[in-house]
Amino acid sequence: MEGHIAWDIRKINIHINSLLFADRHKNQNIQFPIDKVATLTADVEYFDPLQGGSLRSIDVLDVPEDRKKFDLQNKLFNFSYKAQYVIPPEQPPRRSPDGDLVIRYYNQWKITYKAKVYGYPQMELVAYFDDDSGGSPPTTTDCDIRIGVPARGTVNSGGVMDPAASAVLLADRRGAEAFNVRQGIPTSESLYANVFGMSYLFQNKFANMTGEVTYKVNVRQTYVIFVPPAPGGPAPPPIRIPVERMMTVKRPYSYWQIDNLEVYRLQQATLRNYALGGYGGAITLQPNGYDVPTLQSDNKDSVEQHVRAASCRNVNLPDASGPVPSHVEQIFQSAAESVVGTNLVNNDLVIFNKTTIMDNKPQNAAAPAPISIPNPNPISPDALYGSGYIVNKSLMNQANQPTTGQINYNLLPGNIKGGADKEFGISGINPVTVHTPVVMYASVSDDREHNQKTTPAYDRSALILDRPFTVTLPTTGQHRDLPGYGNRDYAKYIRFKQVWFPFDVYDAAMKFIPQQTWVDIPAGQLTATFFMPVWVDEGFYDVMFRSIAENAPGSFTTERDANFNLLNHAATDIIPVDVIGRVYDFKITDIADYNWETVFRTGKGSSVPTGTKYWTGNQGIDGQPRSTGYPFTLPIHPGSHTEKGYQNIAVKTGYHFKFDLKTKGNMFDLRDGVRITPTITFVSKDGSLRQPIDLYYHAQGRPFIRIGSREDQEQRFVILNERLRNVTKQEIEQTAGYIYDHDSSAQKGGLSRAGFIAEYLKKAGQSTRVGKYDWMMLPYTLRTLIGSTQNIPQGVNKARVLASDQKWYGEYSLPSAVYAVPAGTNLAEYGRKHTLDDRSSIFLRNGYIIVNFNIETIRNADVNQPHLQYINGPLNNQWRMEGFQSRIQDRQGNLFQLMDGDVVFYHGDRSSYDDFRSSGTH
Repeated sequence: MEGHIAWDIRKINIHINSLLFADRHKNQNIQFPIDKVATLTADVEYFDPLQGGSLRSIDVLDVPEDRKKFDLQNKLFNFSYKAQYVIPPEQPPRRSPDGDLVIRYYNQWKITYKAKVYGYPQMELVAYFDDDSGGSPPTTTDCDIRIGVPARGTVNSGGVMDPAASAVLLADRRGAEAFNVRQGIPTSESLYANVFGMSYLFQNKFANMTGEVTYKVNVRQTYVIFVPPAPGGPAPPPIRIPVERMMTVKRPYSYWQIDNLEVYRLQQATLRNYALGGYGGAITLQPNGYDVPTLQSDNKDSVEQHVRAASCRNVNLPDASGPVPSHVEQIFQSAAESVVGTNLVNNDLVIFNKTTIMDNKPQNAAAPAPISIPNPNPISPDALYGSGYIVNKSLMNQANQPTTGQINYNLLPGNIKGGADKEFGISGINPVTVHTPVVMYASVSDDREHNQKTTPAYDRSALILDRPFTVTLPTTGQHRDLPGYGNRDYAKYIRFKQVWFPFDVYDAAMKFIPQQTWVDIPAGQLTATFFMPVWVDEGFYDVMFRSIAENAPGSFTTERDANFNLLNHAATDIIPVDVIGRVYDFKITDIADYNWETVFRTGKGSSVPTGTKYWTGNQGIDGQPRSTGYPFTLPIHPGSHTEKGYQNIAVKTGYHFKFDLKTKGNMFDLRDGVRITPTITFVSKDGSLRQPIDLYYHAQGRPFIRIGSREDQEQRFVILNERLRNVTKQEIEQTAGYIYDHDSSAQKGGLSRAGFIAEYLKKAGQSTRVGKYDWMMLPYTLRTLIGSTQNIPQGVNKARVLASDQKWYGEYSLPSAVYAVPAGTNLAEYGRKHTLDDRSSIFLRNGYIIVNFNIETIRNADVNQPHLQYINGPLNNQWRMEGFQSRIQDRQGNLFQLMDGDVVFYHGDRSSYDDFRSSGTH
């Protein structure tokens, strides 16, 4: 016996007094009154029986959602179900007292409650209950349809959730980067940022849901058996055997359901680096030219929303004659099968970027499998790109600053069962080194053409007192041999430049700048002119320069030439200089020859000067034109006289000429002086022949003493405060005052300052020995201090300014009776062979004796190392600087070639004795 099917339609009520929850976080159970539960839902499923019975989970046909109800107020939960079960032969039904068939069965239900209780995590309560009830198969004439619970089959998974992100932070311009940022990029330069990743991310799980729809078709047919009549009797009524069977027809279904679908669009990217300090340390790149992916989806979890059962009806077959056939089941099954059509099914819907991935159009029995969502392509280089990010000049130099970043993707609408916006870190981004370069390859102008030193310091720039000079602070030069650095112009990165002088200077606008002051020079200005005050001490100095980077902190370190080391924010240079004085303005101020008296004085016998002076040339100290020109230039020669009738005369021997000259610098010590070395030559009257000579004179009964020989002992003296020298009293007094105040070696003799000045003024009227015919040394007693003390800057020593300019006074003459012979002539030998007297033919008379001066300054009595040269310096010829002409022409047209230092033409055949003889005086 196969057994029979029993139907059970049951309504279950459960009374709930309290719930016992398992708190999995604290590993303890918590009991709550039911009325404290905020919300409550329940999942009802069949639980296999612990003993006996034959109700199977697959036999539970329906526990619809709308049949589950909660009544928290009455602490009641109820649900209903419909099920079928098989009566096995070994458990035949028994009859109840009322005659109904009854079968005992035993089953269990597992009811899971999910409650939200004051924010506690989701908890579960499991309640078991038994039922023991009998029932009768229901009677129905309708076709009963049950859509079976689907089984999860193949799950198609796909996805790309790794953006494969990378990034760079490099120097503009992309593809033509001016700097390698790993090695260095200056402030004020710009960076570009480029982030790479996938155009979108996704992950999905598409499940193939399969199952069957069961149709319960009630098939009826009556079999009519005609019983033959008894012989001769009437035909008995036919036997009608009604047969009714509930036939089961199953139709399969297959559809695809979204278990999970997440698609992410590119949202933005962020990079962080020290070099982005001007932007808060970070920049955010928004997508540019980016096509946002599109997603359309529709998901339904209920099988009823995917499967539409075919039409179904109960079957009443026409009566059939004969007994019930043995294969009646097959007949009824066939009839039932014929009235059940094909299920209609449909998938969930997924459309991605206008491509249908999963189609939800109705299909017969089996919906098509979805296709795969395409893998994303990398974004374009321009999608996450930004440029022009200036490295702010407030950022100090720093090496290898790390770059961090992240890329963000946002979940698109249409996601199913999961997903949240994603952020991914970007690793491996290049670091950035901030290194703002500056250079300083300075120079100071070398005033070589005015450098009168006997031994110039060729390794130092010559700075001349009372003259301008120029410093050069270039912005170009060699830096590190890196991309963007090297040998180039760095003005862009310089905040300002500075120069530091260890001595006072004036700027180009004659603004005074005290020594040891840093002077700002604008970054774009390459040169600056300064003026050297006359009171600065001569000597060696170092001038310092520095170029300060725009990102330098308040306290910074420096490096020579360039800040090769990024820890330094300034480049420096040191230029050695030599501050040098001057010797200049040699001039003749008086000639004792009576023929020249009215040239220099206002009248015969007058001491009032005319102001006439004969200068070295027609130019000033620096070569600028002088207001007086010819004939008031040296040498004194025929043609120099200004009065008519005297224009062909020179100076007669025996008469002295007065002269003075000036110096600048440290020539104010008592041991300083000016050395003059005369050289005597002879030139013919027509100028055609000039030759060196030896000059002789008679002295105290000794005939023919050669000037410069050992026998030449004639001493020469000069009086500073002589009547015709016209030195002012103020000059002498202020000089004496300085000596008293500043020179400890001066012989003060216990005198007061006023007494010393008076004594000094008195001595100025006395003779000072200066040398002999072949050399002179002008000492401090023939020197006055003439520095201008008007309008000197505050803080500058007035006395030092006074002493900075000096004036030296002297005079020179040849003996009245001189005898000139060609240089090297052995006069003694000549005398042994010829008569030697004043009228001997060996003496040169038909021409002029030219006196030539070589002028040098002597400091600290060091006669072996003269300080400055007026004429014979290796770099400068001040005599020529002042416009000395190398040739002159007399009134007769005779041309004379001159030598630097020529000062006076003496007549070769005229003497001061001639004046006395012609006037009858001694």
